[in-house]
Amino acid sequence: MSGDRGIRLLIVGPPGAGKGTQASAVAEAYGIPAISTGDIFRANIEQGTELGKQVQEVMASGGFVPDELTNSIVADRLKQEDAQGGFLLDGYPRTTEQVHELDRILAESGAELDAVIQLQADTDEVVKRLTKRALEQGRVDDTEDVIRHRQDLYREQTEPVIAIYAERGAVVEVDGLGTVDDVAARVRDGLAARGLGVHA
Repeated sequence: MSGDRGIRLLIVGPPGAGKGTQASAVAEAYGIPAISTGDIFRANIEQGTELGKQVQEVMASGGFVPDELTNSIVADRLKQEDAQGGFLLDGYPRTTEQVHELDRILAESGAELDAVIQLQADTDEVVKRLTKRALEQGRVDDTEDVIRHRQDLYREQTEPVIAIYAERGAVVEVDGLGTVDDVAARVRDGLAARGLGVHA
């Protein structure tokens, strides 16, 4: 447990399970920053930082941002003042190598991840939800096949990461279907059951 050093969380969930919305709700409830690697990449690109230039080059060529670069960006972000009292990570770690790197980054300050919130959603339900949204928003590229492929890709990529945290007993499984408030309440209950309640 992190004692008075706040709460350190990771949130994972399939595309379309409302992960971004829940990340904001959890961060607000616990008074910690929601740290999304996607947001960090975009901020660095907009600010024209050295990291941003490297990320932009990789993304422009259609590649994935390499672990080494992602690790240094996250390490830099976690050193910032607002993350000292805890944080919620979204989008990192994505690979087993990144899991070990995050362990190392946290160990430097004598910390560890408190819990991994795993939003679960029935694939067919998510596909239905995303297909409907694509129609409403006129996203012709978001066909059912494309959406299902993204779901498969998510499972392939995150299963090894979740398996590591499950072995450590850190995973809090939450039903991700329902209203935003219902899911947020389930997340809070799941964390509270592990002694990670919101400090009044």
